[in-house]
Amino acid sequence: MARGFFITFEGLDGSGKTTQIRRLANSLQAEGRTVVTLRQPGGTALGDRIRKIILDSRSEDAVGPIDPATEMALMFADRAQAIAEIILPALDQGHIVLCDRYTDSSEAYQGGGRQLGSERILQMHRAACNNLQPDLTILLLPPLESSLERARLRNLRNTKRHGTDENRFERESDDFYRRIYEKYEEIAAREPQRVVVIRDEASIDQIEAHIRDIVTTRLTPIPATR
Repeated sequence: MARGFFITFEGLDGSGKTTQIRRLANSLQAEGRTVVTLRQPGGTALGDRIRKIILDSRSEDAVGPIDPATEMALMFADRAQAIAEIILPALDQGHIVLCDRYTDSSEAYQGGGRQLGSERILQMHRAACNNLQPDLTILLLPPLESSLERARLRNLRNTKRHGTDENRFERESDDFYRRIYEKYEEIAAREPQRVVVIRDEASIDQIEAHIRDIVTTRLTPIPATR
């Protein structure tokens, strides 16, 4: 059986990743393809527990500041579990895996935002993830200010509606997010064959169509049935 295809989506919160992953999954499934979706952190029982620690703004209220190296290690613990439990088994079965965030996020957020540096993140990726790389990364990179505004408004709505609090990163300064944005730019320039950047402030439908065109050129066509 042919190996599956691993697609990751990257970008700041508020860039539209979740919406576009859902739309792409629906489109691929309509073609008859088997699609597995997950998010990081999270996606496994262990990962969901790690997600609460990393993203909940009340974590630091309870235990004090989380050291950047600790944050990085937790991200990779989540990622290693997702690879073993979900990603590799799905790829081995020939499925398409759509993942909301992967190691590029760690390089951008912890390497850039927390200023740990790229090499430290990439060394951790080689050790914890056996250097498993996506076949394709869609990087949604609309203007920084609009992404931040959408992300902060969304998290406030979720807190009011569902009682969930994933605002820990949103409390960071604009300079923190500027470093993340610049690191994403650096990753895209370094790996242009893997990372496709979409900068448009276009409609959701237009961005969906653009992503669909990109993915179609990379996937092996489904054999015609007689």
